Amino acid sequence: MELVVGASEATLKSLLGKLGNLLAEEYALSRGVRGDIQFITDELASMQCFLSNLSKSDESHDDQTEGWMRQVRDVAYDIEDCIDDFAHNLDGDPRGNGWVTVVRRTLYEIRTWWPRRNIALKISDLKERAQHVGDRRGRYGVPDPNPCKNRGNTGANAGDLAAEHLEITRQLVGIKQPVGVKEMPDLEKWVLDDKRRPQLGVLSIVGGFGGVGKTTIAMALYQKFGPQFDRRAMVTVSQNTDPEVLLGNILSQVKLEPNEEQQCNDSTDASKEKKIPVIGSILNQINRLSSQNQKENSSAVEEKLDQMKTELESYLKTTRYLLLIDDVWSTSTWQNIRKCFPESNRGSRIIVTTRIQSVATTCSARKPHDIVHPIEVLTPVESKNLFQKTLSEWWGTEDSQPIRPEIPDRVWQMCGGLPLAIVTMAGLVASKPKKTGKEWSEDCESLFPNEQECRKPEDFMRMINYCYNDLPSDVKVCSLYLSIFPKGSKISRKRLIRRWIAEGFVSEKQGLGIEDVAEVCFNQLVKRKIIRPVEHNSNGRVKSCHVHDMVLEYIISKAAEEDFITVVGSHWSMPTRSNKVRRLSIHSSDPKRAKNVDRMNLSHVRSLTVFGSLVVPFKSFKTGIVQVLDLDGYRGFRESNINISDICEMTLLKYLSLRRTDVEILPKNIYKLKYLETLDIRETEIQQLPATIRQLERINNILGGDKRMGKTLKLPNELKGTMKTLRILSGVEIIEGSTASDLGYFTGLRKLAIYRLHKSEEVFKDLLSSIQYLSGYSLQILIVHDESSEFLKTLDSMSSYPTDLRALELSGKLLKLPIWLKSLEGLVKLTLSVTALRTDNLLLIGNLSSLFSLTFSISEKQDPAMVAILEKNKSDSGGEIFVPAGGFTKLKLLRIFSPIVPSIHFNKKATPKLERIELRFKRLEGLYGMDELGMLNYVLLTVDGQASDETKSLVMDLKQVKNSSSKYAVAVNEYLN
Repeated sequence: MELVVGASEATLKSLLGKLGNLLAEEYALSRGVRGDIQFITDELASMQCFLSNLSKSDESHDDQTEGWMRQVRDVAYDIEDCIDDFAHNLDGDPRGNGWVTVVRRTLYEIRTWWPRRNIALKISDLKERAQHVGDRRGRYGVPDPNPCKNRGNTGANAGDLAAEHLEITRQLVGIKQPVGVKEMPDLEKWVLDDKRRPQLGVLSIVGGFGGVGKTTIAMALYQKFGPQFDRRAMVTVSQNTDPEVLLGNILSQVKLEPNEEQQCNDSTDASKEKKIPVIGSILNQINRLSSQNQKENSSAVEEKLDQMKTELESYLKTTRYLLLIDDVWSTSTWQNIRKCFPESNRGSRIIVTTRIQSVATTCSARKPHDIVHPIEVLTPVESKNLFQKTLSEWWGTEDSQPIRPEIPDRVWQMCGGLPLAIVTMAGLVASKPKKTGKEWSEDCESLFPNEQECRKPEDFMRMINYCYNDLPSDVKVCSLYLSIFPKGSKISRKRLIRRWIAEGFVSEKQGLGIEDVAEVCFNQLVKRKIIRPVEHNSNGRVKSCHVHDMVLEYIISKAAEEDFITVVGSHWSMPTRSNKVRRLSIHSSDPKRAKNVDRMNLSHVRSLTVFGSLVVPFKSFKTGIVQVLDLDGYRGFRESNINISDICEMTLLKYLSLRRTDVEILPKNIYKLKYLETLDIRETEIQQLPATIRQLERINNILGGDKRMGKTLKLPNELKGTMKTLRILSGVEIIEGSTASDLGYFTGLRKLAIYRLHKSEEVFKDLLSSIQYLSGYSLQILIVHDESSEFLKTLDSMSSYPTDLRALELSGKLLKLPIWLKSLEGLVKLTLSVTALRTDNLLLIGNLSSLFSLTFSISEKQDPAMVAILEKNKSDSGGEIFVPAGGFTKLKLLRIFSPIVPSIHFNKKATPKLERIELRFKRLEGLYGMDELGMLNYVLLTVDGQASDETKSLVMDLKQVKNSSSKYAVAVNEYLN
């Protein structure tokens, strides 16, 4: 298997940047050390150029080349550890002039003599190692690479990269319709037939190895009909899944209201250190829990399962529920969890996917309530249609792109009718528009000679290996990072991108900022079908994605081969080539695999991620090199008496997530995290930012509060300081006495989200001044929740407004919109209080040329005066709200969440591109003109369970009026206040 060149090249790129910074900053280096560092820098720069040429080579690498690359990587890793140790243990020289500075510098050199001596010895040794590695290439005849003429992983030029950043296609959550499933109407009927089949039914979808489309069919059913069930959950199983963890995952999802966002599929804990008591406390608790788990007998496990069964019954027994259980491997797993799902006569359904026929038969054993649906590979016609459909997602139709390269049929024929292989090859073809048909034919012959086809998992691995090796080197590294996440998990796009940046995998390039370059890498992985979007935000951007099991298995093997990421306890057990672990990800709860950690050298770990309830013993971690600490979802702080201030001793930390933890306060010594870029404290009990937060020199993102629960993060009285790089400030509360005028100091601010605003003329004046000042810089997202609405009324008085806004949210008793709103040509997402739902306001914003999503909403805690305002708006609009003709030319999503939704009438030629309508209400007075909406494909009506009979009758009429000739589907969901 070809060694991963991209990871080694990226490691050197990151290291060269650190070496350059070390030489540039004024450190009191021992004699000769600066020259050694310069030599190492030059030597590694030459090695990086060589590796870059290797990545562009058309030839496979022999054993000598692979061995040499491995040595380059190892010495680069050790140099990086040494440099990070240096930065952690030594501050910069005292600066200034005069005798005081001379004295301080002398004392500094005396105090730091010993660590500087140790570092000098290490650097001298590393210089010698780097020199030996360089000499060894020539001594053992590692050949120079021949650059490939056709390989596309040379990287995009400046124009292509910028164009790719701009060509992001905004789209709504789409239901992937399975190809070649003639029985799909019968399966849909089975899901919905709660009248003739009220008993709990199980559908088992079975077929071959991964990639034939089992999950695609299951997901299509789940997404299409999920909103019509009271409770629903979706989980992925593996060969070693702990039933307790699996049931806990289901329980966490069914607790949510049907309309609530489901974000419970994964939670992470990360990074542990030798010198940090908080890490030791976490480990002690983990060890204690581990020993408890090992001592539990089968009766104790049964008792826990019985407790979960009782709790599940309390949520499911009196409701209609839908469960999707993906990739069940054994009948015993099914039998352990099946008894926890209560029988009911409400038409509940369970959808199971499996590769094993005997498992499917066991899951769907009760005929005729249960059914088994076997699936086969696609026919040649279906294969060609899927290939062309996937290509058209990026190239468009033949009419929109008349000049298209000739792609030989052999490209999709060699896929053997396997949908995963077909879309993967289509993604590769879409990214290579200049490649000729002859070149594609040659590639097909090299992959599958003599008309062979993809028939086995090994065949697909050969195909994905080819597609992977074609990736640009930086995208390769980003793809390897996906191996951190467990099989079947939903991966947040923003979380992934922020971690890429913290790890140093991406950097500014060709005029694009670092976040933009990371977005391009993410979009490349989507285009290449390495990752698949599963959720979109209301602005049309991808919110979360997942990696197909077989693709993930390949990526994990590559990451292990490069010693890039070490995964323990996952579905796939991958041996590591080195005893040094740099990034550790621990999955599942298999104690046998957890024992592997005991034999690992964890002193080099830079990030640690723990998924599920796996509890294992750990060795110490090294404080000075940890850069990513992600404790998302960890709830053991209170119980373990962990001191959060100890985390602040991890001075090289770049990414810190305490999201969804039971932390209550941020310590004052957080100022020590001088390299921190992202601080995520959302959905915690933290209510106040300490004043020392302003000393974080490199902070980019401060994420706090909980929008759904109404929790906020109070700003300190003074925010100005050395913190100059802030780009996102989210979830904050501005109180009387705080300096709202300081916000104008952060001219790089892209997003400002104020969840609560205290009524104060001084605060209003300062905030308005700050927004006006930021209007001339980078502000793109503005969110203001103003219960008094007094501040919102002042927005119209701004002499300058944020012309570059991409998203705007104004919440309060807003009646009249700011007149400048109609001039925001780049606005993509607009969210307003439902009190602004008036015909005159729709006329004002109807000509926003880029508007993709429009939402009118109301808080559940709004006062009764809201109802009076809604009634007055209806009266002022003649009893009916008209969506103007010719307006909202790019709008695709319209949402109205209000106790009372007045009659909405779509004029002819209104919203020509509208695809989805979502209404949530207690009283609906009418919805007219939908048949005039040519692009409409989905209407979701969520009605209060206490709604009047008149409203429920109207809803049923809307659902029944929709007939077979209509192009859109109407789904009805009911909720209880």
